[in-house]
Parts: sequence; structure tokens; C-alpha cells
Amino acid sequence: MDNTVGGFLQSRRARIQPEDVGLPPYGRRRVPGLRREEVAQLAGVSVDYYIRLEQGRGRHVSDEVLDAVARVLRLDPAEHEHLRDLARPGRAPRSGSRAPAASPRVRPGVRLMLDGMRDVPAFVLGRRMDVLAWNDLCGALQDFRPGTVPNMVRAVFQSPDARSLYPDWPAVAAETVAYLRLDAGKHPDDPELAALVGELSVRSEDFRRLWADHLVKEKTFGVKRIDHPVAGELELAYETLALPGDPDQTVVVYSSAGSRTAERLALLASWTAGPPAVTTPATHPAAPDGSRPAPSA
Repeated sequence: MDNTVGGFLQSRRARIQPEDVGLPPYGRRRVPGLRREEVAQLAGVSVDYYIRLEQGRGRHVSDEVLDAVARVLRLDPAEHEHLRDLARPGRAPRSGSRAPAASPRVRPGVRLMLDGMRDVPAFVLGRRMDVLAWNDLCGALQDFRPGTVPNMVRAVFQSPDARSLYPDWPAVAAETVAYLRLDAGKHPDDPELAALVGELSVRSEDFRRLWADHLVKEKTFGVKRIDHPVAGELELAYETLALPGDPDQTVVVYSSAGSRTAERLALLASWTAGPPAVTTPATHPAAPDGSRPAPSA
């Protein structure tokens, strides 16, 4: 998956200029950004120690060193945690952080909760950005098909309608890959994730380019524009809610970000009115075929 700690640190070094951290540029540089020697100096470690870290030979590196490197490279909290995942794969979670991986099955109580959300689209997002369950309004909004496991990454990069569906497609694509990078850092030995990355790298030049950037980003809340083929353009606020006891599952809930969207969402809800039902897809993700996969959260 090209998810090495070296690739990540090199990409972060490239975005920091010497003058940004109070160092002279020292003339022409062969590589953009900071040199490894400069990062080591600013972090207070030996050059050899830092080089071993970039080469993936620093599995016993301390939190203090990783914190110092994160400070020098100006990593945000998601990037900092990603560095910990890459530097020490398989590490035990810190107190208050991730618990052991949970089952991809959605609890009955969570399905009932989705069922009760008749006026807002909501779904459960699992590992590899698979959609594990959704309510009727979400199915109408995102064209989720019963009997499948929609995958949001495939939707963004393989659906022929993705660029017209998302007026802000470049931003959606970048955020999707950055979120998938986080999952890859947490689960570096996942063969299904490796297969997904390999498949999309072959099929999509845009995915391949974005994956090489090593960007990481959490998606906890925000606003997304969707140009629905029937309801028209919708501006939707979204919140992601972690499920206690199921650390690899989150509930994503959309709501209208304006009166115009509220009216159109209400109209879409009226078309789906009927006995409440939450659809849970098949156990195994469907390979790309003629069906339209689910759009990104």
C-alpha cells in the first residue's frame, strides 16, 4: 500500500521550508523542504537515529521522539497519530484511544436508531470506507442498492456520475483518500485494504496521484454539496458519531444546511415514506460492476 513511515515523513518534510523554522536555506537544494539532518537537529536526536526512523527501523522509538518530530514537521493531531501508527505498527492503543477491532456487523440497536431517523439521511461507515447499513432516505439520496456493500472510495473514483454528483469533486476526492490513509495506517496488514488501494491505483490516475501525497485527515464534521439527479443541488451538513464498543464503525448523519436544501430533502423524504426499514448490505463487498456504488461521506 506504499504506506511506509519513510514516505509519510518525506512528504511532510517537503512542505516545510528552512526559513519557516528559522534555518538559513544554504543555497540550492536537491530536494524540496527540510533535509533529514535538519529535522534531526530541530527534534534533538542524532541524524542516524532519525534516518533509521525514516527507514522503518525505529519500532521502539519513544513517544518523546515522535512528539518532537511531529512538532518540527508541524503535524496536526490526525497526522501525529498517523505517524505513531506507521512508526510502531501493531502497537497497543493508548489509554482512551482505539480499542481492538470490532466485527463489521451492525448491532440491532444501531439499525433501530437509523430506522427512527426518517427525516435525515444516515448510514454506518465501516472499515475501508464500506457502508454497512443505511436508512431509506439515505438510500434515496445516495442510490445505495440492497444486497451490496457500497464503498465510498470506489464511488468517488469509479462511478461515472461522481464528478457531476459532487460539484466540489476535487476536494471530495482528496478528503476521501486522506481518510483512507488513516485506515491504512491503523491496519497495515489488511489484505482487503491493500487490494482496494491496488485496484484504484491501477484504474484511477487521480487516486494514484492523491495516494502518493500521503495526506491524512479525519472526517468528523463538515458540509458537502450533492447535485442529486432528481432533488437538485443540496447543501448538506454532516456529523460523524463514533459507536462505543465498535471502534471501526461510525454513524454519519446528514442535515440540511439551508432552507432550500431542507425543502428539497423533505420532498425526497416524502417519496421514500412508508414502513420504516433499514437496509443492511451483503457480507462481502461487491467488486465494481455495472451498479452505481455509494458516494463518499
